[in-house]
Amino acid sequence: MPKEIQNNKSLEQWIWDAACAIRGAKDAGKFKDYILPLIFVKRLCDVFDDEVNKIAKSVGSRTEAFKRIGVQRDRVRFFIPLVPKDPENEDTWSVIRSFSSNIGENLTKTIREIASHNPLLDGVIDTIDYNATTRGQREIDDDRLSNLIEAISQKRLGLNDVEPDIIGRSYEYLIRKFAEGSGQSAGEFYTPREVGMIMAYIMNAEPGMEVYDPTCGSAGLLIKNELVLKEKMGNKVFAPLRLYGQESMTPSWAMAKMNMIIHDMEGDIELGDTFNNPKFKDASGHGIKKFDRIVANPMWNQPGFNEEIYNNDTYNRFPAGNPGGKADWGWAQHIFSSLKDNGRAAIVLDTGAASRGSGNANTNKEKDVRKWFIEHDYIEGVLYLPENLFYNTTAPGIIIFLNKNKPKELKERIFLINASHEFIKGDPKNYINDEQVKKIVDTYNNKKEIENFSIFIGKKDVEKDDYNISPSRYIHLGGVEEYVSVEDILIELKDVEVKAEEADKNLKKVLKELGF
Repeated sequence: MPKEIQNNKSLEQWIWDAACAIRGAKDAGKFKDYILPLIFVKRLCDVFDDEVNKIAKSVGSRTEAFKRIGVQRDRVRFFIPLVPKDPENEDTWSVIRSFSSNIGENLTKTIREIASHNPLLDGVIDTIDYNATTRGQREIDDDRLSNLIEAISQKRLGLNDVEPDIIGRSYEYLIRKFAEGSGQSAGEFYTPREVGMIMAYIMNAEPGMEVYDPTCGSAGLLIKNELVLKEKMGNKVFAPLRLYGQESMTPSWAMAKMNMIIHDMEGDIELGDTFNNPKFKDASGHGIKKFDRIVANPMWNQPGFNEEIYNNDTYNRFPAGNPGGKADWGWAQHIFSSLKDNGRAAIVLDTGAASRGSGNANTNKEKDVRKWFIEHDYIEGVLYLPENLFYNTTAPGIIIFLNKNKPKELKERIFLINASHEFIKGDPKNYINDEQVKKIVDTYNNKKEIENFSIFIGKKDVEKDDYNISPSRYIHLGGVEEYVSVEDILIELKDVEVKAEEADKNLKKVLKELGF
């Protein structure tokens, strides 16, 4: 039986050490594209060896098992077209580990060959050129690649070595570490784990449900819904969730596909711009598919969608109309229109989405769309998050929960939680610990009103406050002010100026009528 070097490092530390083997050659935001596929291939090779060993027990040897698999490839989930020189004493990964010259070229060729034999991996692991050059200089030279391969070789990732959830969490740890060094780009592919777990616990999906993320990034939010279901069901036999995601960025789409497989989950992950070209259609092909649960963290305050997109949408996804220059409530409408009649959704948005336009005497399109949701009683709750959780902003963020079919006790009411104090100070980012996650989830799911933490507000309360649904408006905490971005402050100042000019004109008119 092949032997693999083992050590006592945690899987998280090992996986980060492997990344650091090439850290000097690529900045943190980019070297993820080189290491993630390689760790993924290591997992594939080790699981393939487990399958080879199982077959070898019945056919007499690993050598014979390799031959049988070569003829009947459906005996394994992923066929790896690599055979070690000594099949009885060497493992499949040893073929890659033995590269000593032209490493970048051989590694690229090998990974592309693996992808060519497995349709599920096409376009997922074979897009990176480990031999790439810029102006005649290798981006990652062979010495660094050799160090990376050797670092990855230090742990075995087979079925009996690590559970899918463990390696999946370690994989997510690496994605988070990349996010820490990626600045503004991190929001494209990573939502903090604790935020995703809060969403999954509150969504509380049931076996066999269809769960969708229209901006899925690395598929973390979808995966967490399945993990929470597994936790809830324990040792019971149950139908897994049917997971669907769409992602517009090719590297993030590939990451999502790898992340699903490494968690030993199956899902339909499509590549494309959801806003302009949603990939999931209903049976007729003319409408969009409906889901039981939706979880999403779309780009906050996304610009660039003009009124024509909302007014002439082929799928009639925007019943409340154009929300103006920011797409937060455009995404909320797409998500609402993608829900089944009894569906629920959790959407992470900028805090301004809950309040922008309130108190503004002028017409505000965003407030009008928010008003539509409130008037139709589709907003179940709003959770105000702590600041500095997300990797692309220090702003706090909110989670808006939609429910297309509120139970009687929730009708005409919205449940608010101000969790802005529920965090542990971290570097570079704050985080919500397990105890705080439990407090938030238990409070929300049981709809418990707790002083200075959670409260129900009625529809009339919201109308009185001009459709402001920010929890910080109704739940005041000492030392915490409602977060307002510089951009929103400038908009409010402009509104004040307009009102002042209008008041000045009215005053002059009155004075003139009085003869002054």
